[in-house]
Amino acid sequence: MRPLNFVLVGVGGQGILLSSDILCMVGMASGYDVKKTDVHGMAQRGGSVISHVRLAETVYSPVVPEGAADYLLAFEKLEACRWAHFLHNEGVAVVNDQAIPTLALAATRATYPDDEQVRAILSERAKEYRLLSAGDLALELGNQRVANVILLGALSPFLSIPEDIWLDAIVSRVPPKARAINEEAFRMGRLIATGEAKRTPA
Repeated sequence: MRPLNFVLVGVGGQGILLSSDILCMVGMASGYDVKKTDVHGMAQRGGSVISHVRLAETVYSPVVPEGAADYLLAFEKLEACRWAHFLHNEGVAVVNDQAIPTLALAATRATYPDDEQVRAILSERAKEYRLLSAGDLALELGNQRVANVILLGALSPFLSIPEDIWLDAIVSRVPPKARAINEEAFRMGRLIATGEAKRTPA
């Protein structure tokens, strides 16, 4: 099995840690050894959250080295830009087209990048990327909290892991009453991700 490195980033409250747990369950169900680590000390105060997940035959460290991530799953655009350097040159980024300025950004009075800058950074760092409005799509389904599962769905086509393994992991981590909408959210993200790829210039 090919080793796989994931970096998940965003802002506290976006469901990043739940998503990394689901990703770990998907990896274990697929026969991988799995390690993960989270940094979320400021999560409850609007701060950045980052989670590393590694899947391999044997994993010795949970930390993904810079420039070694196969996949960047970003729940917020600025966080995608901040952590894009973790991708290697064949990496893939799946990014939520949502802006949530953090307290750190406000404290430094830095300028939030515009969409053109975000796309330029993603194009420079990733071989392919998907930029989708997961929050708006989740509202269409009737619950904004499933945006993270939409993003997992958008990530899933890049991995040779059957859809049922993903769905089993998701429904095992959500309340029974939320299973149907989460399954729908996953399938929505998966379908959207099969659209035209955004690639780096030749």
